[in-house]
Amino acid sequence: MHADRIGQYLVLDLGWNGDKYLHATPIHLSAIGDKVWVQYDDTEESVVTDLMEAGIPRENIVLGFRHPKLGQHTGFAVA
Repeated sequence: MHADRIGQYLVLDLGWNGDKYLHATPIHLSAIGDKVWVQYDDTEESVVTDLMEAGIPRENIVLGFRHPKLGQHTGFAVA
């Protein structure tokens, strides 16, 4: 992916649960340059595991939902 291109990928959960309408975004990923930013992950099984199983190395995954000061301690890429 070209460094100045950004792609946003979201998984939406919408529909009805009884009388309540659901509209949620359990997964939000951004492709920025050669990194995949996990902006939000509200899944039982981490989407990060799926990304690594798909061949994306840890050093190309940024945990965007973690404070930048903690990023250096995660073993993943930092911004």
